[in-house]
Amino acid sequence: MSVESKLAQMGLSLPAAPKPVATYVPAVLTSDGYVYTSGQIPLASGELKYKGKVGKDLDEAQGYEAAKVCVLNCLSVVKAEIGDLDRIERIVKVVGFVNSAPGFSQQPKVVNGASDLLGEVFGEKGRHARSAVGVCELPLDAACEVEMVVKVK
Repeated sequence: MSVESKLAQMGLSLPAAPKPVATYVPAVLTSDGYVYTSGQIPLASGELKYKGKVGKDLDEAQGYEAAKVCVLNCLSVVKAEIGDLDRIERIVKVVGFVNSAPGFSQQPKVVNGASDLLGEVFGEKGRHARSAVGVCELPLDAACEVEMVVKVK
């Protein structure tokens, strides 16, 4: 089953690749077949879907959902770069930044939103190395930001 068919079966679809909000490119494909995405925030239809600090403005479950939106945006920029998500050989690394309220220490559980979705969609090749980091602010007051490294065929 194709990646996009699997997403559809899960009731999800890829958004249009988000446009950069500053001076950078959304993704870079290297000559050795790796795609590095820029950090993606939880934009949906051009609007920030999850805004504020997790542990104050949003709860852990909302942060988890925000991370899922971020990783869908990452996948959309990977698709824009390589043309077909079925070319993904492996999700290598995920880095998640969580806009955290003072005292909030459940960043790994928030970033699990991204990791769990990748595991469901890609199976074993979706298992990846990861960092989950709490930060005091993110662009546009986004709840989280996710970036990925992907190996392609």
